[in-house]
Amino acid sequence: MGVPREVLPKTLVVNFKQNKVLFEMLSVFGSSGIVNLSNPKDKIYDTYFNFFALKYYYEASEGELFPGFEAMENIEIKKTDKTMEICGFHCNNAEITLPFDRGNVLNIWYTNEIDVKDSNFGTPFKEIDGVLMDFFLYLGNTKIHFTAENVYSKTVKDNTFARRSNYKKVSKEEINELINKMIAF
Repeated sequence: MGVPREVLPKTLVVNFKQNKVLFEMLSVFGSSGIVNLSNPKDKIYDTYFNFFALKYYYEASEGELFPGFEAMENIEIKKTDKTMEICGFHCNNAEITLPFDRGNVLNIWYTNEIDVKDSNFGTPFKEIDGVLMDFFLYLGNTKIHFTAENVYSKTVKDNTFARRSNYKKVSKEEINELINKMIAF
């Protein structure tokens, strides 16, 4: 029995500015969700967890896989010649093999037409040199699939990529436990 679809993150919003990335997965529970922030200029590689009144964060090291993605550590990525259009962008394909299910090949789609450096930093797809447009993530044992529905350009304030206040700092183990509890809710 899996997690009911109604409680899984429903929205993924990714903001890019220069080589800064804010990756925000929001659930149906108000502003609850998981945020990964990569700001190499200020050496910020944080994961924020917000579930109702609970607010925690983990401060990762440069190059470290963000919390929650451990099931996808050591994935195999094989780029193919397949292409597809998503949201008007030419997308390339990569086949993904997970370490715990070598017999199953999954597909992701990414584009190089959006000029962002290191857009997948801290994710299991860090070796993909393009913006992900159709992909999946395993948070704990739960598979979540995302497909881009809109891509647009807007001004993003610099403070979007600053360390957030009013969050309690916790260990990687603690934030992983929180993420797993949220996904299993």
